[in-house]
Amino acid sequence: MRCTGDIEVRELEELAINIDPIQAGGRLTPEAMKAVIAYGDGYSVCDNCRKPFRLDQIKKPPIDAFHRDLARFVHMDEARVMPGARRGFQAVTGTFVGKGDPVLLTALSHYTSFLAVEAAGGIPREIPKDGKNRITGEAAAARIEEVTREFGRPPALLFVDHFDYQFGNEHEVREIAKAAHAHDIRVLYNGAYTVGILPVDGTELGVDFVVGSGHKSMASPAPSGVLATTKECAGELFRTTQAKGDLTQRQFGVKEVELLGCTLMGATIMGMMASFPAVKERVNHWQEELANGKIVTDALRSIGGTGILSEEPRRHTLTRVDTRDSFDRVAQTHKKRGYFFTSALGERGIGGVIPGATKVWKFNTYGLTRRQCGHLASAFTEIARENGLPVG
Repeated sequence: MRCTGDIEVRELEELAINIDPIQAGGRLTPEAMKAVIAYGDGYSVCDNCRKPFRLDQIKKPPIDAFHRDLARFVHMDEARVMPGARRGFQAVTGTFVGKGDPVLLTALSHYTSFLAVEAAGGIPREIPKDGKNRITGEAAAARIEEVTREFGRPPALLFVDHFDYQFGNEHEVREIAKAAHAHDIRVLYNGAYTVGILPVDGTELGVDFVVGSGHKSMASPAPSGVLATTKECAGELFRTTQAKGDLTQRQFGVKEVELLGCTLMGATIMGMMASFPAVKERVNHWQEELANGKIVTDALRSIGGTGILSEEPRRHTLTRVDTRDSFDRVAQTHKKRGYFFTSALGERGIGGVIPGATKVWKFNTYGLTRRQCGHLASAFTEIARENGLPVG
């Protein structure tokens, strides 16, 4: 089947259990699917835009109320929708990082954090991870002291992931934020794998900015995300333009500089809004998601030579697995080489693992039912037994 021409219909979600780590939290709700169709035209949400001509002040559809709801959702004072978490990073660095300013990231930070710092002219410095692949408050405090001595001033900003994208490990956000604020360093909370997945309280965590990904964790079309902040930082972060044309004397009212005016229009913002009621509800069931995920990690752990590289007990549904001494051993002599594994999973209606991956790989069980996780667990152990691997 094709949409048109050479654009094929995407059928993965309908035909398989998808455990791709970056796709699990972004599956659209039925309501969002309807909204995408109804508001697919580029500027469809602008039908009732009135002065001051700004996205977050449109009342029909209720985009203005949605912005207020987003801020409350993450327990911050103000929020804006963004074209992905990375654009939220860029808005913060563009406001608070100057050329030559040191910025603290971590040894597990996403590459987009580095690009945002680089775009602003900042100089990245990393907080090291410990032996368990975690970022601690103690390590952050020590690194702040080192960087302050190196540059003669504290870092302008500190990025911290609540759960990182490599291992899905939880990091000491509160302790890190406390260490940063002792030196008047603003803290950006990267919630790409938490906002819309589990409860997030930016005030309780003690951070200055909360950034989330709509298409990764809020059941929203791409690219979409959220940037929320405190009232103390909102004036600078969401500053309005002061530019004036020298010939025409034109001015541009209340357009916000770092947002380049309006951000999400049409299908993206409306899909995000349509999914929001379900997203607000689903964060209350995080413990059920963890319990479902445990079924799968327990099954993988039972296969001889297989290791779970992520912290245990698991605190997230994204998990990194080492199968170099199990499935990769099979791949060395199998006629399909490494592709035997994804082929065997595909035969059992499971997708989302990188084709050919049998060494170190990741998966995410978020959004799967208990029955689906049981099937996934059985599939891993069945494939192991069929290929002569011991299963405990």
